Amino acid sequence: MKNPPDFLTQAYDPLDPNPWLALYLDQSTPLPDHVKQAWLADSCSVSRQFLLPFVRPLARTCIVLIQVVKAFLPRRWAASRLLHWLLAEGLKRLVSPEANWLVMRHFHLGGQILEFIAKNAPTPVATAPLQPLRLDDLKDDFFLKHDLNLFNFVIRLNQALRAAGQQLHPVVQPDFSMVQEPPLALAHFPHGRLNKIDLQTAIECFTPIYQLFLTDNDFWRAANSLQLDETVGIYVATILNTPQHLILLNNKHPLVPLSTLRAGHRLVVHGLSTEMLHALLMQMKSAQAAEAPPAPASPTPR
Repeated sequence: MKNPPDFLTQAYDPLDPNPWLALYLDQSTPLPDHVKQAWLADSCSVSRQFLLPFVRPLARTCIVLIQVVKAFLPRRWAASRLLHWLLAEGLKRLVSPEANWLVMRHFHLGGQILEFIAKNAPTPVATAPLQPLRLDDLKDDFFLKHDLNLFNFVIRLNQALRAAGQQLHPVVQPDFSMVQEPPLALAHFPHGRLNKIDLQTAIECFTPIYQLFLTDNDFWRAANSLQLDETVGIYVATILNTPQHLILLNNKHPLVPLSTLRAGHRLVVHGLSTEMLHALLMQMKSAQAAEAPPAPASPTPR
């Protein structure tokens, strides 16, 4: 981060405690300090405080209007390439470096979590991880592919389990080899004069654009992929035998689809849930490594 956020540099005043400092210091949730700092710096920005309250109702109104307009368009009309070009260029030119860093991390973390489940499942399951390194990489339909990957993984995993007459079960020594910090540096993302839009405001702006340039089926599927947070969380909790960690998931029951009007807010919650689940896996990987017996010494040559 270019400069520490204000809540880390201002003197602590017990008569006027900074709520962002309290959230940063709190350790009740599994989130590493560098991620929490970027998340809170973005959350306490001027953009989120003053722009988001105006953008959110306008964006939701646009979702309703676009739904009406698309009723008169061909069912399969879409422009995915143009959509992803607009999203990538918008991120590069207008969105804060912290928000861009978090967006790019999300692709890596989501892929690692699915691979963790696949590696620890009793039956082999193919995965297709997305690992973008530059914002321009997103132009290759990455947002759409991310949604497809999630549904395809759930289908393939459960097809394989059903065919083998198996279920996910706790694993004594889980394989954490794929869980690692993504090779993305916050300093490498655009820090231009216009890169001020926070993550939540950007997502609210991009949601109706996403709806406009995709088919109704693709947009509905993307919105309802957020309902699978609980599903993926249950898979991981089953492997780790830690059901208590499901308490932070709140995108509601996967069998009860929600309105697309709140897709922007739910996407932010989805991103934070992914960060916390990945942080939990990183903690358990470190604990497992600390408990591992030392490797036997090589015999001394005579």
